[in-house]
Amino acid sequence: MTRYDFLKSMGFTGAALMAALTSCIHEEDTVVNALSLPGTTAPTSTTTSPIASTVTSSTTVASNGTDLSTITNRLLTIDLTSSAASALKTVGGYLVQSGIVVAQTSSGVYVAVTQTCSHEPKKAIIFNKTEFYCTVHGARYDLTGKGKNSFGSKGIAVYKTATDGKTLVVYS
Repeated sequence: MTRYDFLKSMGFTGAALMAALTSCIHEEDTVVNALSLPGTTAPTSTTTSPIASTVTSSTTVASNGTDLSTITNRLLTIDLTSSAASALKTVGGYLVQSGIVVAQTSSGVYVAVTQTCSHEPKKAIIFNKTEFYCTVHGARYDLTGKGKNSFGSKGIAVYKTATDGKTLVVYS
């Protein structure tokens, strides 16, 4: 029985039902729009953490030619030389930080996605060999965020990444 069915069986209807349903939502259950449409904007907060650092060099250029110091809309900055980021030193390794799953998918190539599953808003996404996987529902997503089964059919938000080999920046 779902929460909705339970509350309806208790006699809740209309606005009272909606108020009861929304009062049961926790911050970690926040829905993330997993489908990014062209022209939309994503959150612009910058997250700091034990593995995060700021770029202090005046010009740090990523392997794709991007100057890391000019990246705006940073979501996460990871010091790849720190022991906290050791999981990202091997292909197939991943870490979860501030609601973002970051994985090294091939040598020097990183992919970052939201940790929140699009099937139900649960923070249960992990990286599993060659795909992202929800440990609660079994939803599967490819490296571009496209769903690989019915539970993942809505897709998942994928963020941009840039690295110079020492610093990894995840941004929108």
